[in-house]
Order: sequence, then structure tokens, then C-alpha cells
Amino acid sequence: MRHDTLIDAIGNTPVVRLRADAPAGVEVYAKLELQNPYAMKDRVAHRMILQARRTGALTDGAPIVESSSGTMALGIALVGTYLGHPVHIVSDPRIDPVTLAKLTAMGCTVHIVEAMTAQGWQSARLERLAELMRDLPGAYWPRQYSNPDNPAAYGALADELVDDLGTVDVLVGSVGSGGSLCGTSAALLERFPDLKVVGVDCVGSVLFGQPDLATRKQSGLGNSLFPDNIDYRLIDEVHWLSDDEAFHATKSLAREQKIFAGNTSGSVYRVLSHLAARAAPGTRLVGIMPDRGDRYADTVYRHEPSGPVAREPARVPFGTTVTRWSYASIPRGERPVLAFLESNTTGTGMLALRTATRLGFDPVLLARDPGRYAVLGTTDHTTVACDTEDDMAVLAAVRGAAAGRTVAGATTTSDFYLEHTARLANALGVPGHAPETAAACRNKALTREALRSAGVPQPEHAVVTDTAGIPGAVALVGLPCVVKPVDGSGSQDVRWCPDEATAVEHAARVLAVTENVRGQQSAGMVLVEKFVDGPEYSVEMFCTGGEAVCVGATRRSTTRLPHFVETGHLFPAGLPTARQAELAEVARHALKAVGFEHGPAHLEMRLTAAGPVVIEINGRLAGGMIPEIVRAATGVDLLEQQVRAAVGLPVKLEPTRSRHAGLRFLTAGEAGRLVSITGTAAAERVPGVVAVVTTGVPGRVVRPPRDAYDRLGHIIAVADTPREVAAVLDRAMTLVRVETTAE
Repeated sequence: MRHDTLIDAIGNTPVVRLRADAPAGVEVYAKLELQNPYAMKDRVAHRMILQARRTGALTDGAPIVESSSGTMALGIALVGTYLGHPVHIVSDPRIDPVTLAKLTAMGCTVHIVEAMTAQGWQSARLERLAELMRDLPGAYWPRQYSNPDNPAAYGALADELVDDLGTVDVLVGSVGSGGSLCGTSAALLERFPDLKVVGVDCVGSVLFGQPDLATRKQSGLGNSLFPDNIDYRLIDEVHWLSDDEAFHATKSLAREQKIFAGNTSGSVYRVLSHLAARAAPGTRLVGIMPDRGDRYADTVYRHEPSGPVAREPARVPFGTTVTRWSYASIPRGERPVLAFLESNTTGTGMLALRTATRLGFDPVLLARDPGRYAVLGTTDHTTVACDTEDDMAVLAAVRGAAAGRTVAGATTTSDFYLEHTARLANALGVPGHAPETAAACRNKALTREALRSAGVPQPEHAVVTDTAGIPGAVALVGLPCVVKPVDGSGSQDVRWCPDEATAVEHAARVLAVTENVRGQQSAGMVLVEKFVDGPEYSVEMFCTGGEAVCVGATRRSTTRLPHFVETGHLFPAGLPTARQAELAEVARHALKAVGFEHGPAHLEMRLTAAGPVVIEINGRLAGGMIPEIVRAATGVDLLEQQVRAAVGLPVKLEPTRSRHAGLRFLTAGEAGRLVSITGTAAAERVPGVVAVVTTGVPGRVVRPPRDAYDRLGHIIAVADTPREVAAVLDRAMTLVRVETTAE
């Protein structure tokens, strides 16, 4: 076939029938994507770069920067340099000599990071990439893991399969960034709704609920991060292979089919062969073979297994940790339902929905007002509008959404719905709190009573139901004091009061509120408590197997008095071991006092000269994106553990790394309307910054923070020491400007 340019030769790869040990009438094909000029990712690079040139995101002659250790690097190099762009590839020591030689031969600059950082080699490469983006003005970063042109590039591959084969019954593909399998299967499912989609991953990859193992040797599939391009809803079955099994399969592919390919193709071949041997006559199976084997000649093809190689996979439930060839199978229409009763609105709730999908569940969000959740479109789930204050309506909505499927659990990320969720879990017979425990956490008056009965240290306090009782309460607890609603959340209406008059005025304001921000009836009580001076900590706890485990303590920064809005976090808090042990022990006693025995909790505490004092017990994960900084610092994904606990799966709380992470919130310096938030791109390029997120919408009325709802975004950073984290955040914050105009 004649082409005018090399990049025109991308695509239209052969589809070859394999000699398979399968029943008569079963057809097995390999789509040889390795026959692209360099490999399968040529398709993606071609589409991403041409689209960026069309939209102006990539200007003539501007540099292209990408993180890759394999075929994506080659594709970017091929298309980018051919079109006249300087190409910078960030890789790591695992890059093979052949790939490195090809890249340098094409004129690329290759940057090799020296050591892993927060989330393995990928995060180390991304940190170096951020430095390059800062140093190369006008540089374009394709962002292969989140660029929608990645999966979209494979629509053409699906068209080619239909043109060549007519129909496809089973599609097998590896999963790394998620683009090839999800892009191809999405296009095929439009034509063949009964298509079975099988993903191939590796042991030690986090993509489908496994713990991250940085020691894994396979390349081209697996990940230590969660790419946005994976649509878990499309995948019916996933297989994990160990390094030994993948490399053995790769050599089998060459010996049996004469296809000299990489370990990604070998892994696909092993699973494809297994499925073909058990397929019904008339079944047509296709495996996508991404890369050729020349770059693996001295590694995969010289590898000797350390022990026996599994000949058959073990079937396991999703969420089971595996060390050998195993698979989990839940067809799309049979996934158990995990009910989410409302959510918080700061981001972790939406992440929890994605986590549930990744673990093989169909998340169903029950919401009174779905419009409250601005980012619903970015997650894969079902939303059901119902009256979430009506227990019977909620139960009916869950059962209706399940449509006969198993309801595996019920959970929430919103403080306002802890009691509701406990009642729902109780009605469904799934893991959850006793309703009275949820009530004791939700209502601070009940919390105070439980802690008093158990002798847990807490502030002097009084509960009042009208302003007439405030002077007596102030006299009892002393000044200064803190006045707040017993059923508030997010620091809303929490105020430091230096004198009785201020306390009376603020209590009257709180008591006048009859409904909270969710439209729920207020409790009609205020808590007046002695102001406890001392550094503030969030103690992250998780109850599992009858034990209350302390994951760690977060040092919290807050606004100046009279408000208590969190402005930043640091995890771990950097406390001496003995002081952290004190916090953890008091937290355990506090949880026992309210009967808390299941799932995540975070306790707000102050550390005084006399020891820890409990300010609040929250029967949920910490808000304010604290779970994200815990994950960045330790590798423990608390959102995943919440989901696992909700459905009765074992939880995993052992750290896999030891770093420090911090967060700063973006807020308005003065009242008015938000005009813009600028400088975020520059902040993202600061080495050590792992996320810059804005939630403020231009035109919104803003003010200096009085509660959590006044925050406009956040920046997260990771480093080796608390001092380095603070320096990174300081630098990033100086680059971001929140512009407002007077009303």
C-alpha cells in the first residue's frame, strides 16, 4: 500500500488467525498493532498531536513533553519530530536500550529520572515533566493518561476489525492507560452489545484493586496511578499475570505462533488462548497485540521463571490480593450495587464513586437534588433522584436501581447522611453502623454525653435550646468560648466568642436557622464549650476486625479567629512518637464511648499541655481532601478502604511508602464576585505539586472564608520532609491569584 508520508502508514494493521487449541468452529485472531511503524501507540500519538495542532494547543515548532518508558514515547517521537517539534521524553531506568536508541536516533531528548517518588516511577517522571514544562515555554503535554483523544484514537481500530471480520464476540486487551481496550471496546459495543470485554493487567498494578508493587518487571500494562481513560463499566472480566507468567507466555507466543512480541502481547495471548479453549462453537475472539519483541530480547526472552508457572487461572472475587495468574469476572449487567446516600461536594465523594466501579461494583448515587453535584458527569455511575429524607423512598430507590441484582452495601461521604445510611444498611442487612452510633457522632450533644460518661477528655460544655440559657452556659464553661450548632458540618456557624454578648448574639443567629444547607430540619440546639487552646489535629482512624487502627494524624491550619475554617493540612503531622500515641489512644477511647466499630472515622482534637482533648467525632473519612494527601504520603487509599468496608471486603491499611504530603486551600481575600483564578498552570509546574484543582466559578459571590463552602480550590504537594512540602506549597500559592470584584 502506497503512502505519501510515514505517519500516513499508521493504522490498517493485519488481523491474523491464530492456530489455537480450541473447539471446532471457534476462531481466534490477533490484531497485530505491533505492525505500526513503531507500535500500537503510534495511533494515539498521531491523533493527539494532530488534534492539538488543529486546536492551537500545540503551535508550529513548539516542544512536546511526555512521560513514557515504552511505545507511547516512540509514537510521540515519530509523529512529533516528523512534524518539526522538539520532543522531550521523560522516562526511568527501566527503559530498554533498544527504545532508548530509537528515541535518540529520531532526535528526541530523553530525561531519565534517578529514583522513585510518591507513587513509584510514574510520579517521579511526572515531577520531572513538571520541571520541563516550566523550563520550556509553550511546551505541549499530551497527557496520555487523561487525554480523551487516547481512547478516541482506537475507534479506527474497531472499524478495521469490523471491516476485516464482520463480527467480534470476545475482545481481549491489556490495560495500562486504558485507551486501547476501552476505546476499541466502546466503539465495538455500539455494534455488538453482547461483546465480552476482557482486560489483562499484571500482579502489583493498582488498576483493579490490587496493592501497588514497584518491583514488578512488566512494562506496557499495569499502573501505579488511576488513569482517567479507563471506563471500568466496559470491562466484563480482568486477568492478572505475574512477571514469570507474562514472560513465559511471551516466549510461547513466539514459539507457537511465530509472533515475536513484547510481554504485553504475551499476556494477552495467554488469556486469549485460555478463553478460546473454553469458548462455544461459533465464537470469534480477538486479542490486541500492542508491541514487538525487539526491545525485550535481553530481558523477557532471557528470563527464567523463579518457580512453577500457572497453567490455569484462579477465579477470585474483586478486591482479593493476588500473586499469580488469577481472574475476576462480573459481566456488565450483573455487577452488585453499592448505594451511596448523597455525597460531599468537595471531590472525595466523586472519587469514591469511581473507586467502587474499579472494585467491580455498580455505584448508585441517591440524591435529593442531583444538580448539587457539579462534577457528576466525570464519574461512571447511576444517579437516582429521590427524597433522601424518606427512608422508605430510599429503600425503594435502591431496590429499583438494583433490578434484582445484589445490593452489596450502603455508604456515604456526607456527614449529613450518616444516620440515614446507618438505617439503610440496617434495612438491607449489609455492613454498617448501628443507627444510635451514627446519631451519637452526628449530634454533638450526644457525643458530649457519651464522652462524659466514658471519662474521655473534652472541653467544658453546655447544651442550650434558647438564648436565655446562654449567659448561664457561658458562666459555666468560662470565656473565651465557642458557640456552634450541635448538628453542623464544615465549620459552618462555628464561632469563637470573647465575651457573653457575642455568644448570645451568635447563639440567637444559630437558633434562628430551622434548616441546614441540605434542607434538613435543624436540631434547634447550640453547644457552648470552653475554647481549648493548642495545635489542632485530625486523627484518621479506621475500625476493622474489632480493632480501631490509627492511620495517622494530620496537622491542620485554620483561619484566624473568630472562625475555624481549615486553610491547609500536613500529613503525617510530624509529631513525636509518644505524642501521636497519646492522640491515637484517646481517639480509641472516644470511638468506644459512642459504640463505633465499623469503617472510617476522623476525630478533631487539640493537643494541650495536659494532653489530647476531643473536639469532635466524625463517623466518616475526613473532608477537605485529607484522604488524598494520606494516599500521596503513605499509599493507603482510604476511600478504597471505605468502599471495601461497606461491602464487607478486607481492608488494607499497611503503608507502602513513607513520604510527606500537604494541602493548601484557595480562598478569596475580600468579599465580592469571583472574576477568575489565574496562575494554576504555573503552579502545576512547580516540582512536588501533584494536583491543582479549582472549584470556584466566575461570577460566584465569594468572601474570606467563614466555613468550608467558601473555599475555591486546593493545591496538593508531596516531598520527603515537612519543610520541603511547605516550601513547595508556598511557592505554588504565590503563583495563583484569586481575582474578585466588588458587588
